[in-house]
Amino acid sequence: MLKALLARAHQGHRTMSFPAGEPPALPERFRGAPALDPAKCPDGCRSCADVCPTDAIPASGPLALDLGKCLFCTACVDACPEGAIAFTNDYRLAARRREDLVAHGDERALAAALDEQLLRLFGRSLKLRVVSAGDCNACSADVNVLGTIGWDLGRFGINYVASPRHADGLLVTGPVTENMALALRKTYDAVAPPKIVIAVGACAISGGPYAGHPEQRGGAASVVPVDLYVPGCPPHPLTILDGLLRLLGRLDEGRRPVAV
Repeated sequence: MLKALLARAHQGHRTMSFPAGEPPALPERFRGAPALDPAKCPDGCRSCADVCPTDAIPASGPLALDLGKCLFCTACVDACPEGAIAFTNDYRLAARRREDLVAHGDERALAAALDEQLLRLFGRSLKLRVVSAGDCNACSADVNVLGTIGWDLGRFGINYVASPRHADGLLVTGPVTENMALALRKTYDAVAPPKIVIAVGACAISGGPYAGHPEQRGGAASVVPVDLYVPGCPPHPLTILDGLLRLLGRLDEGRRPVAV
């Protein structure tokens, strides 16, 4: 026991200070929120749409990018001859409404907090049942990272629970395969109302690269109502945490923490 205490003292404090302090450093190759410049988009050129593997860019009309479908592969960036599309290092991607995930320029609507009644219930303590509805494990891995000592999701009163009977809501990953559709619905029904659902990753939002396949439902919203969308393939743990804190009213319109 003494050795364990000495080792812990030697290690020091390892939990990041975010959101009170600066967020952890992101790698140079990190791909965050897109910046679109429609003025650079040549008339009739849809090279970006032609190479997009998930049809996240419309084939006609004004330049737009659906983050709910986007895999952040940057094939569109490489294909655009005028540089009308770029990916920034902005990790803030979560949105409350599905339509808010469609980017038209470099401005987007960030996720808003729950209504006052739900904030009173969940603002200080939120228990989530994680449901892997056919994901490749990438989103699940980044969801699990938030429970490690570096992130310590529990310090915000957010915890993962083993049973939907103990949960305030669901966190769903994966496109919802046909084999998981009924299980997801039953899990949702087992959560006592009021309850919330969080869709994490392109698959859980739109089906991701599996969209259109007959053995999947195209995301969580096809089975249960969704209250928060966190795009990415997979989303960075910082993106997931930012979305959760915004949902609980812990961050303002920028990034500053809100006292609770």
